[in-house]
Amino acid sequence: MSGSAEELHRRAVDESIRGRFVQAERTLRDAAALAASGRDVDLRARIMGTRAVVRQRTGMPAEAERLCRQAIALPGLREDTRAVLLGQLGALALMGGRLREALRELSDAIDGLAADPVAQARVRMNRSVTRLQLRDLDGAADDLEHAERTFTDADLPVDAGQAQHNRAYVALLQGDLIAALNGMQAARPRAAASPVAAGICDADRAEVLRDAGLTRDAERLFETSAAVFGAQRMPQLRAEAEFQLACSQLLHDPARARRIAAAAVRRFAALGNAAWEARADAIRVRAALTGDVSRRLPAPGDVAALADRLRRAGFPGEAVALSLTLAIRRSRHGEPTAAPIRVPASAPVQVHLLAHEARATRARARGRDAASRRHAAAGLDALAAWRQAFGSLDLQTSVAMHGNALALIGLDSAVRSRRPDVVFEWSERARQLTQQVVPLRPPPDPELAADLAELRMLRADDPAWATSPRGVALRDRARTRQWAQTGADGAYRRADLDELAGALDASAALISYVFSGSALTALVVTADRRRLVALPGVDGIRALTPGLRADLDMAAIIRTGPMVDVVQRSLRDRIAALSALLLDEPLAIAGDRRLVITAPGLLSGIPWAMLPAMRGRPFTLASSASQWVGDRSIPDRTTPQRTAPFAAGFVAGPGVARGEEEIRAAGAAWRDPALLTGAAATVDALTGLAPDVGVLHVAAHGQHAADNPLFSGLELADGTLFGYDIDRVPRVPPTVILSACESGRSSVRWGEEAIGMARIWLSAGARCVIATPVVVDDDAACELLGTMHTGLARGLPPAEALAAASTRTGLVTPFQAHGAGF
Repeated sequence: MSGSAEELHRRAVDESIRGRFVQAERTLRDAAALAASGRDVDLRARIMGTRAVVRQRTGMPAEAERLCRQAIALPGLREDTRAVLLGQLGALALMGGRLREALRELSDAIDGLAADPVAQARVRMNRSVTRLQLRDLDGAADDLEHAERTFTDADLPVDAGQAQHNRAYVALLQGDLIAALNGMQAARPRAAASPVAAGICDADRAEVLRDAGLTRDAERLFETSAAVFGAQRMPQLRAEAEFQLACSQLLHDPARARRIAAAAVRRFAALGNAAWEARADAIRVRAALTGDVSRRLPAPGDVAALADRLRRAGFPGEAVALSLTLAIRRSRHGEPTAAPIRVPASAPVQVHLLAHEARATRARARGRDAASRRHAAAGLDALAAWRQAFGSLDLQTSVAMHGNALALIGLDSAVRSRRPDVVFEWSERARQLTQQVVPLRPPPDPELAADLAELRMLRADDPAWATSPRGVALRDRARTRQWAQTGADGAYRRADLDELAGALDASAALISYVFSGSALTALVVTADRRRLVALPGVDGIRALTPGLRADLDMAAIIRTGPMVDVVQRSLRDRIAALSALLLDEPLAIAGDRRLVITAPGLLSGIPWAMLPAMRGRPFTLASSASQWVGDRSIPDRTTPQRTAPFAAGFVAGPGVARGEEEIRAAGAAWRDPALLTGAAATVDALTGLAPDVGVLHVAAHGQHAADNPLFSGLELADGTLFGYDIDRVPRVPPTVILSACESGRSSVRWGEEAIGMARIWLSAGARCVIATPVVVDDDAACELLGTMHTGLARGLPPAEALAAASTRTGLVTPFQAHGAGF
């Protein structure tokens, strides 16, 4: 024990702020022993108050409150000491979920600390959290701005960083995910001053990722934070992290959400924290209502009582969400109620969307399909308004989570209507959930370029690069920068069915596959026909697709030997069955026309070009019919009127057996092609070449990153070109050919949307991308794509040039056109 009691108390306060509660308790015990023999009653009281906060944090809330009240009752205290203790009582009430009591005591403490700006700022920090939970966001922001200025002036960087971090949390509750993630990232170097403080920062950042629909990343952070709090013997924070984890799992795994929430309920009950216990119990009940349809419904009276507990504790939005979840469940069971659906204006956007879902489900239960679609459409429009500023592909594809239930309600109702125009409208609504905005190319970002360059080196040196601490940090920074810098330049306009039919000439047809949650329907449109086809083979498709990728990979790898016939037969049988299920009836209507195909996530990874019914037929896989219609009006720089310096550019990465041969054979079709091979085929060289060509062809090894598709990549001479690198290209070519395994593979996010390298190039502004979702034989790629360029150089659209090359060479490969292939 060294130092005076006052010095030890100051040290303990700093340790507490940094989340070092075990160490702080030891320091406070020494400080109390020294202060006991002195006459400074105010110092003794302040030591007791700080010990109370530490004991609350380490799972002794009743002891904490007893100690704090004992301190404030000591005779002879100065008014400023009473104010400090009152602020600590308010903090204990806040941690116990007694929000209105906390607000009253904290406000009184702030009034009594006018002469001590730092102490007042620390109480403001707690009042800001109270105001956040009461949805007084403006008041919380005001407290945090005041606190951050005070801490900065007093040269307290950790405190200032925590205030900055909490200001970012305000942005999260305001629905500004980009500002929230940016602010938390900027505050982290100062705010995360200890493992506990880092755990708090990570748990808050996980809430941002969860609200953005990136539940896998969010849940990893929640689990890590809960483990940190558990190791530090902090049951309140551990239970809060588990509560947030259950909230995330509620979106996609209700059974697990129910188990995790039940564990949090037990922890809060053991702490005597009734308010947080009610919050966790509400998630447990919502998970039970959302999950197993055979499970007995909780009694409406019990749900109403729990909702009332939430309202009285200061959580009206969560009370409404619980009531709405019950209303949705009862409507789906044919028991709709007449109770009005009202949502507080201050409730998060997710709760407002849940209200739209409840209205739509109630209308459906009453047989009012048109009204059901109107309510679902209103919800999706509200979601679109919230996302309007999100230009990031990462955000566009993930935020679709919040509209998934509404989209399925609309799709199911549309299919039941048997009206092609209604089915088309909802097919497009579902697909444009993730394509609301037209990408605006971001300005150059040297820091992003440096981070990606370091990641390339890390990936080359460390097989576990993606999960290493440095790899995680660099990946997070890349995501943050892309969220912040990719803006929007207007919105894609949804086409109607008449507009689409007008864009289809006599030689073209659309097949739009629509999955409504239980049934698959094909809408076939030509210039003069519009037909719906019910496809009965959903179970068959689900049975065939899991082994498809393995069959394709084996067929590409095993080219000789006794296993060739076995492998080829298995693949032939599988794709023939898929072809029959998906195409026999639609093609009876479409005839031999060129095809525009739009497909839901259920059909992600289908090698359409290999299906027998598609052999030699030009087709393109469009993100949406509306986008295909819009992209066809964009001038193609591969025409004679092009402005690019080179008609075509070619890049060969290392290790591709016939890569250089492939690009030289393909380049021979063009006059003065630009070629990058060997050591010259670097990431910077490719991103520098891309704006200057009308066609870009890359022959390289490719790899799909399922957990974060924007880290999918193409292997070049100096490392991996990531999806994020494409943001560094100020203008992408209209036609991109990726002769790389898995470059056309996608990860499905929330039903409709699929994202992979092909989609990343399309989102950046490419008109058409030729790619393959699986391994492809080098010899086949070399011959097929070399022949394809002959057609491209003569002016054929990419999809037609690819089909002609397949017919001419007799090669059946998984290469296919994405986007506006014709």
